[in-house]
Amino acid sequence: MRMLIAVMFIAQPLAAQDLTVTREEGLAAWDRVFAVASHPRCTNCHVGDQGAPMWNGLGYGEDRVHGMNVRADESRIGAESVPCRTCHVTSASENTVPHAPPHIDEAWRLPPAELSWLDKTSAEICAQMRNPDTNDGNSVAELMDHVKTSEFVNWGFAPGAGRSVPPGSTTQLAQDLDVWGAAGTPCLDG
Repeated sequence: MRMLIAVMFIAQPLAAQDLTVTREEGLAAWDRVFAVASHPRCTNCHVGDQGAPMWNGLGYGEDRVHGMNVRADESRIGAESVPCRTCHVTSASENTVPHAPPHIDEAWRLPPAELSWLDKTSAEICAQMRNPDTNDGNSVAELMDHVKTSEFVNWGFAPGAGRSVPPGSTTQLAQDLDVWGAAGTPCLDG
């Protein structure tokens, strides 16, 4: 029995905050986080004050503003014009039809305006993500929890129907955030 307990303890992964993480390891983890944050599947909704989601880099032809003149405006759900839910379906159904309105089991909306990532550099997004004043009030642990539990983030990695996806997975992204946080949330300037 003692051997089994010892084996079980050894097999448990350590959280990055329990490890010594170098700045270089933190920057490498940040590079992987940025590869996700800068992917069109993410930046097309992380649009900031403009409130107009984009259709950039997703194989729908040339880069352009989301169709149907959709604007999320201050509500972030499009209440001022055409609500996101007009086309985006709130359901747990699978996304099996290419280019059909996507489904998630949460009310569709854009992220808060202060979380704009569209056309931002790695240094800009890094500085934004490590500052609770510009990341919707989150600690690194809360960002990790968001990545693991958000229907939007999970859909982004599995949008179905031939849609492009960012590199990695939600598990890898949460691990990279953990390593980045344990390294002191380093950013390259510039």
